[in-house]
Amino acid sequence: MDFETWNKTLMEKAKQIQITIEEQQAKQIYDYMQLLIAWNEKINLTAITDPNEMLIKHFIDSFTVEPYITPNAYLVDVGTGAGFPGIPLKIIRPDITIVLVDSLQKRILFLEEVIKELKLTNIITKHARIEEFGKDKNNREKFDFATSRAVANLAVLSEYMLPLVKISGKAVCMKGNHVETEIETAQKAIQILGGKIEKVDTFLLPETDMERNIVVINKQQKTPNQYPRKAGTPSKQPIH
Repeated sequence: MDFETWNKTLMEKAKQIQITIEEQQAKQIYDYMQLLIAWNEKINLTAITDPNEMLIKHFIDSFTVEPYITPNAYLVDVGTGAGFPGIPLKIIRPDITIVLVDSLQKRILFLEEVIKELKLTNIITKHARIEEFGKDKNNREKFDFATSRAVANLAVLSEYMLPLVKISGKAVCMKGNHVETEIETAQKAIQILGGKIEKVDTFLLPETDMERNIVVINKQQKTPNQYPRKAGTPSKQPIH
C-alpha cells in the first residue's frame, strides 16, 4: 500500500474514533508498519501481515487508549510485544514519556530500531520479566499510567500492572470481547493490589464487528510488598 492511500484511510478511520492525526505522524506510522513487515520475515512479531488489517487491528486499536491518558503523563506499556499500544500512542501523543517493557530480547531490538528510525524521543525499552521489573524500586509505583494489550487475563494482568502505578494513577487494560467473566474473577486480586475498577468502555473497531473493552483501574492504595510474586507465579496461580 502506497503512502497516499494509507494516509487517506488512516485519517478516515482515526476520525471515526475522534482522533486527529497530522501528516507527519501518519508518515511515522506508515514507516513503522514497513519496519514491522520487514522484521516479521525474520522474527515472529505479528500474525497480521496485511496492511489494511494492520491499520485497523494494530494502529487504530492502539489509538483507542489515547483519550484516557492525561497530558505529559509517565506511562509504562506492559508486555509491549511489537510496540502496541505504546509506539502508536507515542507518535500521536509526543507529550508523554513511555517505557516499553518486554521479556524477549529480539522484540526489544526491533523496538529500538523503530524508535531510532522514527526519531522518537522520551521513549525507552526495558528487557525484563514484568514481575522483576515491578519489584525494582526504580519502577515500583512510579508511573501515572500502565497500559497493556492482549497480555493476560485481568487477574494476572492486575498483578503485573498495579505495582507499577502510583496512587491515583490508572491501569488501562485493552481487552477483547466477553470481558465480564474476567472482571468478576479479577475483583479480589484488584482489591488486594490496591485498585478499584473505575469503568469499562465497550465499543466496536471502525467498520468491523470486533468488540473491544477498555477496563480502567484506579490505583487507590499502595500495593503490598509481596506483589508481584516471582516470575511465572502470577500466571500459574492467579490471586482469587
